[in-house]
Amino acid sequence: MKRWNGWGDASTSLSLPSSAVKFLAEHLGPGCREADAGLEKVVARVPPSALSGHAALDVSEETRLRHARGQSLPDWIALRSGEIGAFPDAVTLPNSEEEIRDIYALGSSEKIAVIPYGGGTSVVGHINPLKSERPVLTVNLRRMNQLLDLDTESGLATFQAGVTGPEIESALQPRGYTLGHFPQSWELSTLGGWIATRSCGQQSLRYGRIEDLFAGGLVQAPAGEIRLEANPASAAGPDIRELILGSEGRFGIITSAIVRVTPLPEIEYFGAVFFRNFEAGLRAVREIAREKGATSLLRLSDAQETETTLMLSGGGSRVRAAMAGLQLLGHGPDRCLLIYGLTGSNHAVECTRHQIISIARSFGGLSVGSYIGQQWRTSRFQTPYLRNTLWDHGYALDTLETAVPWSRVNSLCRNLKDA
Repeated sequence: MKRWNGWGDASTSLSLPSSAVKFLAEHLGPGCREADAGLEKVVARVPPSALSGHAALDVSEETRLRHARGQSLPDWIALRSGEIGAFPDAVTLPNSEEEIRDIYALGSSEKIAVIPYGGGTSVVGHINPLKSERPVLTVNLRRMNQLLDLDTESGLATFQAGVTGPEIESALQPRGYTLGHFPQSWELSTLGGWIATRSCGQQSLRYGRIEDLFAGGLVQAPAGEIRLEANPASAAGPDIRELILGSEGRFGIITSAIVRVTPLPEIEYFGAVFFRNFEAGLRAVREIAREKGATSLLRLSDAQETETTLMLSGGGSRVRAAMAGLQLLGHGPDRCLLIYGLTGSNHAVECTRHQIISIARSFGGLSVGSYIGQQWRTSRFQTPYLRNTLWDHGYALDTLETAVPWSRVNSLCRNLKDA
């Protein structure tokens, strides 16, 4: 079952080695552990529902609690402390577009605020009810999660919008295709949520961001249905899809989506390179991105993140030996780690791998093969579970994403850390 006050499946957890706990205490001080509010205690605080007279709606206190918050740090603080503030008055799980239209009719007649809910992974607050005199109804789309059509000739797949990342790949890969969209929240987040938030996947350098993959679909809006045809191109003025992309559910509920899919690649390779400092790594990454080739992923960590990642990995003596070896090779405390992914044919991947190693070497980079890259690939969707573990040790964690031109990356990183 999904955790009610943390990330992911309640049966999955990650442990921290003693060396990592010591590392955190040395750099951040001892953890400040506060007692969490228990589920029963928080459930008891959920107020009566203003929609309790509707038999088709779930007004149980625990269900409403589980739909009250997303995954931002303020959300975690609210859930862990039990000071949540506002709850939906009811939750409904529709099975079809017709049922969603019925929900809008009910909302219109009784002045109910409607919140679309995907996987509950939002970090911007758009699934959180606000205190209001109007009743709030949360619409959970998890039952609408089927592959409706796969047009292999056009490379288009139609899914119901409540489908999660693992469900998408489980439907496509046995048929020889992939969507290739892998955000950090992939395990829980939904296709409709990706569209509504302009999601970016970890391998978007090859497959594209969600706006590149979203070809059309259906949106149920208060005024009626919006049908977005999957036309390959148009010169007919503004694209109505742009109103839906990034709309955070404001214009309606996405019920199905047509997405561009790709045949499964012949091979994927994940490698790693160390640079002596962030500036050298940044110049190399810019050059690699311009060449692109079969590159699907580039993740450059600064010195602090590199050290933290290595120490929290649980490698222990192996990590310490590797860091000592890097020191002897001139990669001191300012060293930075680049993890790169290559996707495509055997020939294209091998050519691009040699090209990346050559570019990295020209900026003082040291290629260390595939071990670190493969380890990252294996554990990339387990990493969010570390947030639960760190909280239990008294450390709060949040994440922030932004985009700037290449010319501003250095100043952004410097100013952000200063702030």
